[in-house]
Amino acid sequence: MSKIFNIVIVGQNNRLQYEAVLFAASLRHSSPGFGGRLFVAVPRSGPRWTDDPSALNEDVIAMLDALGAEILPFENRVFGETYPYGNKIEALLALPEGEPFVFFDTDTLVTGDLAAVPFDFSRPTASLRREGTWPQPTLYGPGYAEIWRALYTRFGLDFDSSLDFSQPDEYWKRYLYFNAGFFFYECPQKFGHRFLTYARSIRDTPLPELACQSLDPWLDQVALPLVIHSFGGGRDTLPDGLLDGSVTCHYRLFPLLYAREADHVVDVLEDVCAPNRIKKVLKNYEPLKKIVYQGKGEKIRAMFDRADLPHKEQAIRNRIKSKGLWLR
Repeated sequence: MSKIFNIVIVGQNNRLQYEAVLFAASLRHSSPGFGGRLFVAVPRSGPRWTDDPSALNEDVIAMLDALGAEILPFENRVFGETYPYGNKIEALLALPEGEPFVFFDTDTLVTGDLAAVPFDFSRPTASLRREGTWPQPTLYGPGYAEIWRALYTRFGLDFDSSLDFSQPDEYWKRYLYFNAGFFFYECPQKFGHRFLTYARSIRDTPLPELACQSLDPWLDQVALPLVIHSFGGGRDTLPDGLLDGSVTCHYRLFPLLYAREADHVVDVLEDVCAPNRIKKVLKNYEPLKKIVYQGKGEKIRAMFDRADLPHKEQAIRNRIKSKGLWLR
């Protein structure tokens, strides 16, 4: 069902600009047949930012252009530096209307052929590589079902049809919940407007059932399953093992990549970083310089058995920090 589609990531004047170069380089390396447009969405300077988020390094801009990426400025009318995760919502409104898109978090590496992924853009989904981070029900309630039902009811959505009945009642996996590291749909304008509407409503008109729940940084991941469900999407609209698998890796932080990802992911990272023109740009980002170019990543990798990793990410982080190798 796949066809030509656009990709959008977010870039601004922090680590994201270097991750954007790495994403673009890995796309060209691993998916040379990709025929769509790659947009690097950059928030414009404005009252919702203290500093100018669009002030990218000149070498970064030149390299993105050389890699065929298009800088796409967009306005922050609702979010900004107080909730930068909102960039992935507002950036969608700057994309070409009616053209299928895939959003990726910028800290993603393309490790296989994206053009071969059988996207059904009429049935959206998002990343299932997640932990049960939200909600966190309190001892005296409300529980998972009551919290999620209240959200579905607010937006006129059918709650019961979103449930995974193979999972037990009041277990977080029973309820539709994604990591927002990737998602897709047939029109960014439709998806973006609904995503923004839902997120603003949840933030600005609190539900009593959410009184004890944090929405920072979880707001986008609270609204996302509601949006996906509203467009007829769900958990199983994409084959397993492709995104967040053999075709992409949402590494999030370089120490975590070296600690837990497959050898192929490390090989792609190091191959992509090797050309001198890429190295000249990426070595300006200190964590990447130390972990990839100075070899600290291999020291981290030697600390872990990928076949027997700690169950909790925090345990991985703590072990790396204990050796003074945590860089971000």
